[in-house]
Amino acid sequence: MNLSIVIPLLNEEDSLEELFSRIDNVCYTNSLSYEIWFVDDGSTDLSWSIIENMKVQHPQIHAIKFSRNYGKSQALHAAFERTNGDVVITMDADLQDFPEEIPELYKMVIEDNYDIVSGWKKKRFDNVMTKNIPSKLFNAAARKVSGVELHDFNCGLKAYKRQVVKSIDVYGDMHRYIPVLAANAGFRRITEKEVQHQARPYGTSKFGTERFIRGFLDLVTLWFVSRFGGRPMHFFGAVGTVMFIVGFLSALWLGISKLIDVARGIYGHLITNNPWFFIALTMMLMGTLLFIAGFLGEMIIRTNREHKNYNIDEVI
Repeated sequence: MNLSIVIPLLNEEDSLEELFSRIDNVCYTNSLSYEIWFVDDGSTDLSWSIIENMKVQHPQIHAIKFSRNYGKSQALHAAFERTNGDVVITMDADLQDFPEEIPELYKMVIEDNYDIVSGWKKKRFDNVMTKNIPSKLFNAAARKVSGVELHDFNCGLKAYKRQVVKSIDVYGDMHRYIPVLAANAGFRRITEKEVQHQARPYGTSKFGTERFIRGFLDLVTLWFVSRFGGRPMHFFGAVGTVMFIVGFLSALWLGISKLIDVARGIYGHLITNNPWFFIALTMMLMGTLLFIAGFLGEMIIRTNREHKNYNIDEVI
């Protein structure tokens, strides 16, 4: 199979039939065999019923129904486990992405041998203050921290080699950083393609400005995990050891100073009156706690690598 097209959705009843019709036409015209995986992320409208009706007429349609809204990352994770195509394409269900981009994305992966081709919505039709400007700041920070040179990390339209989606673990809100997760996993042939974008023809956006706050927090998490996620002791243990040594040496210096004063016949200077005593004690305690945190992190990593935290009601 040439293509697996993954489409997460939440209350998109108005766009689904048009979206499928355009995808089917594009794939038929370009002689591409394909399957579609719709993931209904807890819709409360008629989206699931529409998908069921389309499935009756079109066996290339598959769908996953979540018991409630879990988020885009969980939707992608559930679909990636089931895809069979040589190339996996993700896109949003709101028709802001153009299915007509699919053949070129497929060609860049197959013929140009890219691991990931990420869409770049250079010309956006979103609100400037609430989406465009925050998006530019977010993408600039993501490039700086991750080292992956993409202009639009959050574009839903992306193409992947099958090996990529089978090798990475998408969880939390990490769908924004799939290229970074892939790069950390050794897939370095990552590029981008300028794609068309249009205003949403139906419904309303499911994402507010708070997604950028979560995005920056996730970026910090990703930076840490990419460097120390597999070896937390290297970070917590190192910092904890340094703090403990500094605290211990400070306490030792205070003790030696007290002995020197006693040898000189100077009495009445209590160590506890010196603020360095409390600083040294605090550093020793924090150093010990950080070391323990690193040890516990190592134990957790070795016993729990499962990020599946969603419930599936139905798969068709």
